[in-house]
Amino acid sequence: MPRTKDLDTVAPDDLISASPRKPNKPKRSHPQGGKPKKQTSKSADQQYRQKVYKLIGHTKHPLSSFLARPKVFDFDDRDGEEEIILVLRRHWFTNLNWILVFTLMLIFPSFLDFVPLLESFPPRYNLLFVIFWYLISFAVAFENFLSWYFNVFIVTEERVVDIDFNNLLNKEISDAKISMIQDVTYTVTGVSQTIFNYGDVFIQTAAEIPVIEISQIPNPNTVAKILQQMRLEEEQEALEGRIK
Repeated sequence: MPRTKDLDTVAPDDLISASPRKPNKPKRSHPQGGKPKKQTSKSADQQYRQKVYKLIGHTKHPLSSFLARPKVFDFDDRDGEEEIILVLRRHWFTNLNWILVFTLMLIFPSFLDFVPLLESFPPRYNLLFVIFWYLISFAVAFENFLSWYFNVFIVTEERVVDIDFNNLLNKEISDAKISMIQDVTYTVTGVSQTIFNYGDVFIQTAAEIPVIEISQIPNPNTVAKILQQMRLEEEQEALEGRIK
């Protein structure tokens, strides 16, 4: 039966049939049937930073000569968001000299009875001499410990900082940006340095201080690799225009 075109004049017995719709085809987000590719690739500077983290490893105690990413360490002129990558001190083996001297100074009063000259002094003067001697001994040991503890070399994500602690009233600080580093070399000489793996690292820079020397630090080869990776990261940031 012919279908009228005017819907207002449709008779009750007229059949209205809707035009069949074509089924919607499911959208294929992956026309080749493959799985979506995950964005697992990292930028080159992140890859350099991960290599640095693998090289430094982890630090077991805060008195280590090789502090990897310390949480409580800080220094003057540090920016709020500047990450400390590595803190270096002289190798522990270099402390044996003053530790041995301190030990000998501690046991020296035990041999005062064998010194004939001191027998002529009253006993109270001998006691004062012993107290004064121990005060000097602990002062010498304390000064040597502070010199070892506060003489540090710091590697941050932006620069290297060399802090020379001479005494409680005198310290020298020099730094250079990672991007200013031109060359890094290290030397390991002697039996003790070879056995205990410590030596000197020399950093040639284009800054005001042409050469920064780090003496008697542990793992000098690892330190040189870390500085090389940090320099490559800075070069990558420079190419991408992200230098701070």
